[in-house]
Amino acid sequence: MTESDEPRIVIPPRVTIPIGPQHPALKEPGMFKLTVEGERIIDAEVNIGYNHRSIEKIAEGRTFLQVLYLAERICGICSATHNGTLAQAVEAAAEVEIPERAKFIRTLTWELERIHSHILWLGVAFHEVGFDTAFMYSWRDREVVMDLLETLSGNRVNYAMNTIGGVRRDVTDSLKETLLKGLDKLEERMKYYRDVAIYEKTFWNRVDGVGVLPNKIAKSHGAVGPTGRGSNVPTDVRFNDPTQAYVHLRDSGEFEMVLSDREDVAGRAIVRVVETIEAVRMCRWLLHNLPDGPIRERVRPRIQPNEVLARYEAPRGEVIHYLVTNGSDKPERWKVRAPTHANWVSMAYTLRGGYLADAPIILAAIDPCFSCTDRVVLVDAEDETIQLKPLDVLRAESNKWYESRT
Repeated sequence: MTESDEPRIVIPPRVTIPIGPQHPALKEPGMFKLTVEGERIIDAEVNIGYNHRSIEKIAEGRTFLQVLYLAERICGICSATHNGTLAQAVEAAAEVEIPERAKFIRTLTWELERIHSHILWLGVAFHEVGFDTAFMYSWRDREVVMDLLETLSGNRVNYAMNTIGGVRRDVTDSLKETLLKGLDKLEERMKYYRDVAIYEKTFWNRVDGVGVLPNKIAKSHGAVGPTGRGSNVPTDVRFNDPTQAYVHLRDSGEFEMVLSDREDVAGRAIVRVVETIEAVRMCRWLLHNLPDGPIRERVRPRIQPNEVLARYEAPRGEVIHYLVTNGSDKPERWKVRAPTHANWVSMAYTLRGGYLADAPIILAAIDPCFSCTDRVVLVDAEDETIQLKPLDVLRAESNKWYESRT
């Protein structure tokens, strides 16, 4: 056997594959650069910032009530999350306590939205692994909760249910019965999807052991929501720092935080499915224990100088609204920290070492929302200092840059 006859080990070349910023799987723009050797992902780079809309800056020229509806349009799936959390912030700044009945109805709206968000994610997860039959079924049943939200608020998307001082619409006895019937149907269907997600090999074999995020890494990388709880990180604002009617839900002893120690995409899927069933039970408890009384407390238009932070457990994880008031009817500063922002770093970790074919479901596993997350920062490349520029200057420079490209 000559030297030329000896078998040679061929190392596949490293190739960088761009996914995005425009692609069919995600309806919002984001760029993921995956470096692969053969089918294995060696490194992953996340580039976002294509979808900035200047909402925080626009809010500085609007009244608190106007900003409330602006906040609702940060994200269509989490519209009640953002406007409800902002309402909490304004109420805290004004030092106003809203009625108990309003707290229950606000919490009910939030949990219905969680059901909607998780069912939507489950359908996307089925689609990402090629299980389109389950995708169609789950999105058919998603219509049930959207109909309930429309019955409750008048809208299927951007519900405009929360307002400063409480909620806009009450729950009548007939509406209560309608909601309970819909919740019964949702619970039955979600128990079915729980079994499909765990026992159906079409789905399970594509998520079992995929996108591993160890508990230690989840903590060090700041993972939140189902991403963190899927790695056994016990963080859920509803239980750790409850507000509104969540105080009563926690103290009832009937509900507990959903955790999984699997540390993979399967664990994140289990957390979401079981959380949806828990959310249905929470909604039913809220309706059965709904207190009497008004649904709104009057709040003066001008809010005293104050600095507050409101947070809530959105479907994707902890959302934070930081608000500074100055005695006028407009905010001095409003800052939103969405949960997707906290999960980008951990998501990049879960991609490394996996197969290229698993990248879509790993990306979808954090349920990313770009419009919730994207911000803009200008950095001087010479001294690496952050430059703060007025909106009109930034707009003029943007126009000048685009004109130079044409």
